[in-house]
Amino acid sequence: MKKIVSLLILAIAVVTALYYTFVYFSHYSEGTRAGELIKFSRKGVIAKTWEGEISQGISGATIFEFSVEDKEKEVIKQLQDLQGRYVKLSYFERYKTFFWLGDTKYFITAVEPTESNFHIKK
Repeated sequence: MKKIVSLLILAIAVVTALYYTFVYFSHYSEGTRAGELIKFSRKGVIAKTWEGEISQGISGATIFEFSVEDKEKEVIKQLQDLQGRYVKLSYFERYKTFFWLGDTKYFITAVEPTESNFHIKK
């Protein structure tokens, strides 16, 4: 009986480790998005995560919400400095996420300042 319980616990641990590894390291998509950085903050009660938003349309018609992992120190610093400006974000999308990684499935890996795509012609 002890052997069956031990094997069951081991099987559950292996499946959990495989699931976590898949969710953390497998990327569903990757790409870039550009827009005005309208929000970037650290939030949470138990697990603090970095969360942000860029507006991709006129009057905030399209909002792209994203997260940044704590290990991305340079990206966090750049986003804090570029608040209110137009930025181009490189990201990857996970299939799912864990609450201690971020609120969204989109994780930023690089940021660069850019110009607005919305030019009013006279």
